[in-house]
Amino acid sequence: MKTRFSITSLAVASAATLTLAGCSSGGSSSAIEGDELGTITVGYIPSYTDSLALAFLLDDQLSEVGYDIELEPLTEVGPIYAGLAGGSLDIYASAWPDFTHASYMEEYGDDIEDLVTFYDGAENFLAVPTYMEDVNSIEDLVGMGEEFDGTITGIEPGAGLTGQLQNVAMPEYGLDEEYSLLTSSTPSMLTELEQALEEEDDIVVTLWKPYWANASYDVKALEDPKGAMGDPETMHVLGTAGFSEEFPDAADYIAGISLDDALYESLEDTVVNQFEDGDEPAAIDQWISENPDAFETLIAE
Repeated sequence: MKTRFSITSLAVASAATLTLAGCSSGGSSSAIEGDELGTITVGYIPSYTDSLALAFLLDDQLSEVGYDIELEPLTEVGPIYAGLAGGSLDIYASAWPDFTHASYMEEYGDDIEDLVTFYDGAENFLAVPTYMEDVNSIEDLVGMGEEFDGTITGIEPGAGLTGQLQNVAMPEYGLDEEYSLLTSSTPSMLTELEQALEEEDDIVVTLWKPYWANASYDVKALEDPKGAMGDPETMHVLGTAGFSEEFPDAADYIAGISLDDALYESLEDTVVNQFEDGDEPAAIDQWISENPDAFETLIAE
């Protein structure tokens, strides 16, 4: 049975006599008896493992608080920010607003509420296999285009990381003169990386931190002496404007979320690698059972 940690405004909501009745397995099976506190729509990108894992964590947890949760899968970040600003989405749980998503915040930020900064030290970078001993910096890629077939293997074309690399880093280092950025999807990038590692081929890929793949693949981040991939930044849960007024108990819960590298990577790894597609609720239950004190407001077994 999950035990509720104190959330200030839930003391007020307790007048509704919300009673825990068992472990949650997703938004459609809330363990709360009593009146629902409202419906919250969570936007996420299934191919982004951070977005996927955090969306299902909020699905589980906010269902326990007493909300009806609807998960809305999308394929690009831009529509998520537009949805938050327009009110068709209530939450995006894996935002990089400082730099990576700065252009979206410039366009939509006036209609978006910042609910919490839950991770500090996020980074985008280029990476190569560790067996490439002579390549340790982005500067080392200059003049090596033929060795990499003139390709940097990237992720989704609409990702903030993709834009930063194409528009800033590649021109800054002169890589655009001998490399093309291959965009497709995060799973496709990982497939290409796995194949290269198996055959000990040369490959350069786009990666980021925090991300479970950094610990699972034999790769190293390339130094960025010009800072062209962007400064370290923070990760946030964003809501549509007025979210905390409409959903105060959810806002109080979200304000308590805080994850370090180990917790974040274990959450992603559990959801992505230890369970099959469609079993995300069970993955979340397992992660919570293994990390019952992960953060202040976690509703754990």
